[in-house]
Amino acid sequence: MRRRPQEAQSLISLGKGLRQAHRNLDGEQLRELGRRQHALVGALAREARQLAQAAGQPISDEAQYEVEATLHAVLADPQAAREWATGHLARPLSPPIGFTEAVQTAVPQPKPPARPASGRKQEPRREREREQEQEQEQRRKLDQARKDARATEEEAHALEAKKKQAEAEKEQAEQALEEAEERASALARELKEAQQQRQGARNSAREARERAQAAERAAGTARRKAQRAAETAERLAAESS
Repeated sequence: MRRRPQEAQSLISLGKGLRQAHRNLDGEQLRELGRRQHALVGALAREARQLAQAAGQPISDEAQYEVEATLHAVLADPQAAREWATGHLARPLSPPIGFTEAVQTAVPQPKPPARPASGRKQEPRREREREQEQEQEQRRKLDQARKDARATEEEAHALEAKKKQAEAEKEQAEQALEEAEERASALARELKEAQQQRQGARNSAREARERAQAAERAAGTARRKAQRAAETAERLAAESS
């Protein structure tokens, strides 16, 4: 895997996710990761077969099955993943039965290839065509898995940006609400003071009216007294003459 460090890291990361989903019994996540598992394991197995053929050491169908089974075991066991990543595997591995059953609906488990009947040979041309078709299909699935991963990451970034924007808008709205409440409190205090001033003015006006009425009554009484005194004086003056 030194030639494909990105795919190797993708397989290790995928194994962590599958083990976590297996522990959480998350069926939806198992199905999604299972599709990625099927595409990535197939692509890596095909890559290993091509490298062996390029090196002049073609591998059999049985060995191809062992490669796929080992990759599934790497996904299931963190210790196997570490040994595989460092190139220290001493023998082919088999995935745990419980683990493979948990993702069976998402990832078809590798099955031992049917051995051809004795005496029968596969035609080289048809075999090459079949391998090419399978390789193209696996690469298509791997490309789709990578696109899905990028799309998921982009969606996560977009959601994070929307979250930050919503938080900023919430803070602005809370600040505006606080300022509006302060203005409303100030206006309420001013209204209360104005009402008190109006009541004071009403009281002062009432008291002034009452004083004016009392003064008017006193003035009337004084006028009447003065008129009576004048009349008495005239009468006395007439009598003395």
